[in-house]
Amino acid sequence: MSDGHPIESIPDELESSDLNKYLTFVLGKVYYGLDIQHVREIIGMQQVTLVPDVPPFIKGVINLRGKVIPVMDVRRRFRMDSRPYDERTCIVVIHVGDWLVGLVVDTVSEVLDIPKCDIEPPPEAFGFGHRQEHFIAGMGKVGDEVRMLLDARKLLGCSNAPQMEA
Repeated sequence: MSDGHPIESIPDELESSDLNKYLTFVLGKVYYGLDIQHVREIIGMQQVTLVPDVPPFIKGVINLRGKVIPVMDVRRRFRMDSRPYDERTCIVVIHVGDWLVGLVVDTVSEVLDIPKCDIEPPPEAFGFGHRQEHFIAGMGKVGDEVRMLLDARKLLGCSNAPQMEA
């Protein structure tokens, strides 16, 4: 997919309400979630222009309807093995503070409403062998499964970025 047209837009009513809604996506066999209020749109994978002297998890930049935005490969950010992109690979465009960034993920799953009572803090002794624990805001219980809920600011390395207004 290289046309850059939105696959799916997030409904406006989800952006301003229901703070327990998370867009879930998959990396390998693990499900992750991002607070829906950070998500702007989901687009198909497209040509990324390489940028020199950036961290290895930054793929480069794309032109999204006239706006140049950086693109981060979340697998590389989590120090996971890379895999070839396919027709399910997509870019989740998120907005954090003043930043608009694309996140490359294996596939998008669904939007879930996870009640606050079903969200626990991440375990202190996280044994995944990655440094994901710095990016994880909580563990969302969904039936018998767990979704790792990410802190978008920390994922982007902008924990001191201005807070988004609700």
